[in-house]
Amino acid sequence: MGLRFSGHGDGHGTRRRQRRGTRSAAANRVSRPPRGRLLAGLLGAAMLAGLTTVVTAPAAHADVQEALGHEIRPGQPFEGDPGNRDWVGSYTVDGKQVFCVQFAYKAPDSNEQYEPGDELLNKWGEPLDPEQASYISYLLLRYGDTQQPDEAAAVAHLLHSWTSGPRSEADLDPSNDFRSIGYDIDLHHDRLPASAQQAIERLRTEAENNHGPWTAEVTAPEEPQLVDEPDDWSVSVRNAKETGMSEVPVTLELTDATLVDGSTTGSVVTSEDGAATTEVIPTGPEPKVVATLDSPADVPRVQEPVAVDTQRIVSTGGEKQLSAEASTEARTKPGKVAVSKVDTDTGDPIAAATLQLTGEDKTEPALGQDGEPLTGPDDKPVVLSTDEQGKAEVQDIQTPQQICVVEVNAPKGYEDAFDPKAPPSACGEVKPGETLTLEVANAPNKPVVPEVIPAGDNPQAVAKSDTLSNPSAGALVGLAALLLLAGSLGGLLWRKRSTSRR
Repeated sequence: MGLRFSGHGDGHGTRRRQRRGTRSAAANRVSRPPRGRLLAGLLGAAMLAGLTTVVTAPAAHADVQEALGHEIRPGQPFEGDPGNRDWVGSYTVDGKQVFCVQFAYKAPDSNEQYEPGDELLNKWGEPLDPEQASYISYLLLRYGDTQQPDEAAAVAHLLHSWTSGPRSEADLDPSNDFRSIGYDIDLHHDRLPASAQQAIERLRTEAENNHGPWTAEVTAPEEPQLVDEPDDWSVSVRNAKETGMSEVPVTLELTDATLVDGSTTGSVVTSEDGAATTEVIPTGPEPKVVATLDSPADVPRVQEPVAVDTQRIVSTGGEKQLSAEASTEARTKPGKVAVSKVDTDTGDPIAAATLQLTGEDKTEPALGQDGEPLTGPDDKPVVLSTDEQGKAEVQDIQTPQQICVVEVNAPKGYEDAFDPKAPPSACGEVKPGETLTLEVANAPNKPVVPEVIPAGDNPQAVAKSDTLSNPSAGALVGLAALLLLAGSLGGLLWRKRSTSRR
């Protein structure tokens, strides 16, 4: 069976003719051998025939399998091929859709063997124009697995135009053989159906506008993130012209965060502006999102046939993987501290009480939601002052955190029980999104009640406490003096009366 050469699988071919010899007259003469020799000869012939059948049994042969595209008639002629038809489209090789990039060489069989090759060159082994190479990479990424005949024909036509297009008119000379003939771009374009011609222009324009290299970016929210609170993260993909790329599948992998369904992996597809947005829920202090996607290869790679004079092929699978990531900080929901200052006896609120907001040690300041210490102008723990209802409140407290409120000075009327070395205080834990309520009580001063003690003509008021206690030494001395004075006055009166009786 001779080689079949193909435009893009054009089906033209040549067959090597097998010459038949003529039988000689001697070969036609028949002699009758003895019976024994005849039997032996028959057995030997039978054995030889069986042996020959085993040795020369034909191997299984796979046919060329044209996949998607269009046939054109007539095709492009060249030496050894009259150009009856050309196939402009894809092929199926090893169960995959592929495109040929060496016009007029033999079309691949469905089980053709290929090996990984190097950078794609043109038919004559010369480097491709860099922009055209980038167009090819883009088309293979976006349309290498197309299921539309018009798109497959467009890809095939553009690939041959860029890899086998004529360098000069001499490359189109029909006397050229399959190795040197160039691809007649106008001939193939004009003989394709109008729908395929439209697809060619659409894909060409798309490749020119959207070729690589692409860039990808992940953007975290600008606002501070809260654990367990969803917020929008975005992914953007741009082409070499910095234009957004639409319909790009992007895979996401999350750390210290989940998607709204609770998973740590997912995917999005970019919209017309080249961006995609998804809600991310932080679960730890450093949420991170990593995005990966396939982009056009820097240069297209070719697969080389094992058999000689067979077309090289390209397909999907040679893409360049892009990766981008972003991270931010997340804190738990802030808490709130509500303080009440009350009288221990009555439970009434105490206004204008001053208290420091500290950590668990009652010395260092507490921390705000931003992680900064809550201090006053003196860099000491911030001081709270209760209002008329005896209340004070502080918001945006970092959580979880042990908090204490410590009285600074005794309110008026509560000085007696205040000990500056062990001032009244209250402590507790502020939890995410919750309010810690603390109450600090003060014992009021005990009132002093006056008591009148009659003594002579001028009774004196002596302070009396509502609390019983032993008299002091000064009080005893004063009492003795009063008694002595009273005795002296009584003696004087008695002597006057005695004198007057005489």
